[in-house]
Amino acid sequence: MSLSTQPSPDAAATHSDAPVLDVVVPVYNEEIDLGPCVQRLHAYLRAYFPYRFRITIADNASTDSTANVAQWLAAELPEVRWVHLAEKGRGRALKYVWTHSDAAVLAYMDVDLSTDLGALLPLVAPLISGHSDLAIGSRLAHGSRVVRGAKREFISRSYNLILRGTLAARFSDAQCGFKAIRGDVAQRLLPMVEDTGWFFDTEMLVLAERAGLRIHEVPVDWVDDPDSRVDIVSTAVADLKGIARLLRALGSGKLPLATLREQLGRNPLPVEGVPTGLTGQLIRFAAVGVASTLAYLLLYAVLRTMAGPQWANFIALLVTAIANTAVNRRLTFGVRGNEGAWRHQAQGLIVFGIGLLLTSGSLALLDAVAQSPSKPVELFVLVMANLLATAVRFLMLRIWVFRARARA
Repeated sequence: MSLSTQPSPDAAATHSDAPVLDVVVPVYNEEIDLGPCVQRLHAYLRAYFPYRFRITIADNASTDSTANVAQWLAAELPEVRWVHLAEKGRGRALKYVWTHSDAAVLAYMDVDLSTDLGALLPLVAPLISGHSDLAIGSRLAHGSRVVRGAKREFISRSYNLILRGTLAARFSDAQCGFKAIRGDVAQRLLPMVEDTGWFFDTEMLVLAERAGLRIHEVPVDWVDDPDSRVDIVSTAVADLKGIARLLRALGSGKLPLATLREQLGRNPLPVEGVPTGLTGQLIRFAAVGVASTLAYLLLYAVLRTMAGPQWANFIALLVTAIANTAVNRRLTFGVRGNEGAWRHQAQGLIVFGIGLLLTSGSLALLDAVAQSPSKPVELFVLVMANLLATAVRFLMLRIWVFRARARA
C-alpha cells in the first residue's frame, strides 16, 4: 500500500479535450447485460448531460465474451472505451481506471443500472463546481425510493451500523454502486486505499472522512437486481476483515491523512481568538472526561465499601488517570504508536498528582467543616473537585504533555 499523497506518476495528463466526466462500469462476465447497459447510459448522457463525457468499461478478468461486447461498443460509440485487467476485483478495476483518467470528475455505476440515472447530474454537480470532494448515492437517505427484499435491507442497514460503531463513519450508505470523486482528489486519496474488492468503497469513504474531505450524499431511486451474483456471505466476511485491517491502519497513525487534508485545503476553519484545533480537542476531551468521571465514581463507590475515603479516592483516581492519559493521547491529541508513551504517562501522573491534591484537599476540607458527612455529600464534593481538576488537566495536557500535538 502506497502512503504517498502525491498524484500517481502514471496519471494521464489533463488535455484541453479531456472529458469533464468519466463514468466507469466495472464488469466481470457480463456479456448479456453489458450491451444494453452501456447503450442506455450512453443515450442518457448524450440527451441530458451538458458536459463532455466518457464511458469506460473496466473488464476485470472476464472469461466469457464480455471483452468482445466491450470492443464492439467502443467501436460503435465514440465516447466509449474499454480497459481489460488481468486480475479480478471491482476495487482494483476502479482504482486503475480512476488513477489513469484525465477527466475532472470520475464516477462509477453497476452494470445492472439499479440506480435511476436521473440522480447522475445531482451526484456530480457539486464535484464539477469544486464544492465537494466525493459524492455517493444513498438508498438510506431521506427521500430515497428503494425496491428490494427485506433480507438485503436488513444486511445493508446492519452493515452501516457496524461502520458507525467501529469506524465512526457518518455517511449513510457505503455499498450503493453509484459514486463519484474529483480527479485531483482521487490521485491523492486512492494510493492509500488497499482493498481491491467490494470493501474498496468503504475504505475510500472512511479515509476521506478522516482526512476532512467533503462527501455529498444524493438520495436515489433504486430497484434491486434479482439476478445479482454477489456472494453475501463471502462479501460480509471480507468486509469484516477489511474493517479490522482499517482499524489497525488508522490506529498506527501511518496514513498521511493530515497531509492530504492540508493539500486539499480541508483543514478546520480558524476561529478568531481560538487556537487551531482547540474546539475539536475540547469536544473529544470532554467525552473522554465524562467516561473517566463515571468510571472514577463507580470505582470509588466500590472501593469505599472496603477502605476509607482517602485510599478509595487515591486508587480510583490513579487507575482512571492512567486510562485517561492513554485515551486522550490517542483520541484527543492524535498521538499514535509507542514512541514517547512512557514519558507521556509519567507526565500524566504528575498531572494526576495535581488532581489528587485538589480532590484529597476537598475531602480534608469537608471533614474539617462537617463531622461524618453523608456519602451523597461526599460524592458531590468530589464531583465539583473533579470538574476543577479536569479543567486543569486539559490545560496541562495541551500546553505541556502533548504540546507538540496541540495544533493537530
